[in-house]
Amino acid sequence: MVNLSNFDLNLLRVLDALLRTNSTVRAARLVGLSQPAVSAALGRLRLALGDKLFFRQGQGLAPTQFAKSLETPLRNLLDEMETLLQGGARFDPTRSERNFKISGSDFFAEMLMPSLAERLQSVASAMRVHLVDFVQDSDINMIEEHEIDVALLPRIALPDWAESREMFRSGFSVIARNGHPQFEQAGVQPGAVVPIDLYCDLGHVLFSTQGNIRGMGDAALAKIGRTRRVVMTMPVFSGVYRAVAGSDLIALLPTAFARRIAPAANLAVYRPPMPIDITQIIMVWHRRHSASPAHIWLRDEVAHLLAPFDEIPQAVVADDLSRV
Repeated sequence: MVNLSNFDLNLLRVLDALLRTNSTVRAARLVGLSQPAVSAALGRLRLALGDKLFFRQGQGLAPTQFAKSLETPLRNLLDEMETLLQGGARFDPTRSERNFKISGSDFFAEMLMPSLAERLQSVASAMRVHLVDFVQDSDINMIEEHEIDVALLPRIALPDWAESREMFRSGFSVIARNGHPQFEQAGVQPGAVVPIDLYCDLGHVLFSTQGNIRGMGDAALAKIGRTRRVVMTMPVFSGVYRAVAGSDLIALLPTAFARRIAPAANLAVYRPPMPIDITQIIMVWHRRHSASPAHIWLRDEVAHLLAPFDEIPQAVVADDLSRV
C-alpha cells in the first residue's frame, strides 16, 4: 500500500499528463518538466504503485489496465484540488491560458463562436476554446471522461453527476431558395405560412446526425394527420441549407439560424403550416466544475451570448389555420 505521508503528490500531475498524452515528451510539455524528469517520475510511480502503468506501443505509450482505471478518478481528484486551492479567488480572464472544449452542432459554429471569438480577443486573448463535434448519444460520456467541458444540446434526462443551465428556446422556420417556382406559383411570400399541401408535396432535407428520416417536423404533421417526403438527411445544418439553396427541396431549421444564413445563402424564410414544439437548449457540465471560477466565467459568457436567441412561442392565428 502507498504511504501517503511519503508519497510525492506532484507525481499525480505527471501520471495525469501521461494518461492524457500517452507520451513522455508531450506530458513533459504539459506539466512544464523535461522529458528525462517525466521518465524519472514514471519510474517512481511504478515503484510506488507496484504496476508497470505504461508499456511501449508504436511511437507512444499505452496504459495498463490498472493505469486506465485510475484515469477518471485521478482527473476528478485534481479538478477538486484545483477548485479547493482557488478558494474564493477572483478569476482574471486576461491572464488565463485555459483550454476549454465545447460540444455542439454547427449551429453554434455560426451563432456562438464568432461572437465568442471577439469576446475572447478583447478580454481573454490567451484562452483557447474549441468547438468539437456534436454527438448527442456520447456527449454525456465525454463530459464524464473529461473530453469536453460543456455540451450544448436539447434538453435530455441527465445523470446525477451532471448539472445544467437553460440557454434558449428555439422555434423552427421553413427555408426554400429564392425564386422557388412552386412558391411563386402559389403566391407565397417570405414570412408567410407555407400552405400545407405545398409543404407536404415538396421534398425535404432533414438534419440528422444518424441518418434518421423522421424528426420533430414529422411528429408535428402526424398530429394533424399529414406526412411529408424526406428525400435527404444531413449531419450538419450547413449541409441542410446548402442542399436547399441548390435545389427545389425545402427544410426546417431553427428560426434564428435560418434568419442569420438566409441573405448570404439566397434563401427565403417562411412559417411552417403546423405548430411545432419549441426546443429548449441547455448547457451541461460535470458538477466537479461547478465551483471552478474559470468554468463559471466561461459558462456565463456563453449564456450571455446565446440569450438573444431565446424565442417565445407564437400561436398560429385562425387565418393561418384555415390554410392547414
